[in-house]
Amino acid sequence: MSIGLLPNLAAANESNFLQSLQGNWTGKGTVIRRIGTSPINVACSFAVTATGPSLSMRGNCRSFLIISRAISADLRVNGARYSGVYVGPAGGRSGLSGERQGNTIDLTVHWAKEVNGDRAANMAIQKIGSNSLDLRTIDRDPKTGKSVITSDITLRRP
Repeated sequence: MSIGLLPNLAAANESNFLQSLQGNWTGKGTVIRRIGTSPINVACSFAVTATGPSLSMRGNCRSFLIISRAISADLRVNGARYSGVYVGPAGGRSGLSGERQGNTIDLTVHWAKEVNGDRAANMAIQKIGSNSLDLRTIDRDPKTGKSVITSDITLRRP
């Protein structure tokens, strides 16, 4: 096999992986708005569209208090590197960058504004089997330096 074909194979593998995420997803989980506060139970729904090297997630999550927030992410893969934009419940366009390891897209989030004492966190989009996705955000507690899961949402295809 020619070395020149390897980038094309990597792009094809990433596009195939993104295609496997396409569809409608619903599920539940928890969100911590600020480290040190109690988790909020949420119910979420997302529509995921994949076109070639791009993935778009559009959805919303609502809490028990009937508060609903729109959430979106747009990712593009170039070789093995992912980059894009995340818009969370507070609004603002936050940058995403990272790569896929197995069935998980591991991303660094560069928040649009300071969140929990800094502007960085980690996000993972993990495909579990063919009909389950786990969305997780991990931030650092500014007081202790320990990692804290600030959102953990499990989605399934209906």
